[in-house]
Amino acid sequence: MNAWSRRVVLGALAGAATFEARAQGAGPEAAWPSGPIRIVVPFAPGGSTDAVARLAAPGLQRALGVSIVVENRGGAAGSLGTDVVAKARPDGLTWLLTFDSHAVLPALVPRLPFDLRQDLEPVTLIGGAPYVAACRPDKPFRDLAAVVAAAKARPGSVTFATPGNGTIGHLVMTLLGSRAGAPFQHLPYRGGGPAVNDAVAGHVDMVVGSAALLAPQVAGGTLRPLVQFGPQRLPGLAQVPTAEESGFPGLQAEAWWGVFAPARVPAPVVARFHEALVGAFRDERVSQQITEGQQARLVLAGPQELGRFVDGQIETWGRVVRENDIKAD
Repeated sequence: MNAWSRRVVLGALAGAATFEARAQGAGPEAAWPSGPIRIVVPFAPGGSTDAVARLAAPGLQRALGVSIVVENRGGAAGSLGTDVVAKARPDGLTWLLTFDSHAVLPALVPRLPFDLRQDLEPVTLIGGAPYVAACRPDKPFRDLAAVVAAAKARPGSVTFATPGNGTIGHLVMTLLGSRAGAPFQHLPYRGGGPAVNDAVAGHVDMVVGSAALLAPQVAGGTLRPLVQFGPQRLPGLAQVPTAEESGFPGLQAEAWWGVFAPARVPAPVVARFHEALVGAFRDERVSQQITEGQQARLVLAGPQELGRFVDGQIETWGRVVRENDIKAD
């Protein structure tokens, strides 16, 4: 049992006792928090994480009977907004809905003002989608081979935008450039929305983001997908080869979204919020938006599963950060 799993079990026992005591009249916190509840998204508006939070909000509001406010607090690879939640009161009124770069923070920002494992409690692994590299249709690239050839001919001349320095899109392109002998020039943005906008405007050669982030532009024809980094082709991108099919075995990168709480939120509150999240995403309209509109898969796993999953992600991508001396913005 890993450290997070042990904390979940012990927290459940302690939290249940605390919650029961409150329910017997120990004070105004006896009932479920009266709200409003804020969901902190540690990135700028317009990205996939923001979209996922806003898809969940109406269902959460119905299930919990309180107002739900999505609050964007971008900056420092997501660490600024994450710090807000890590330092929030454990009263069930503040939650973090974050992206895959969450697991990169310990390696990317050595002096984090919080401890990823000690100050945050895993709640729900929502799901995820593979990363995709795409360009404007009038760019000269038709596939990954053309991108690599251009980067080899003029090292550093091919630019790619991502939602930020040290994000998984940045890291997988760093691996690709290293393996192909074709370095690319990374242009980090403060969130997925601004990165996509500049790619559509033609200010950068490519944008690298989750299939969820790029789906609207791909569907609308304003971006052309070149390669996807999942283990197999997505049904909605059936004509787009994977990196493995393009000659780079083992090169995979998938986006994911997870919900965390401040440490010491009572386990019954965590359990109820997880249950409400699952219900919100199982709503037919919402699940269709996720699986079809954003080309993502729903997982909806609980605290222990999220804890184990994030442990693995910390190890995998932390190694890439350290080996390439990547720093936060």
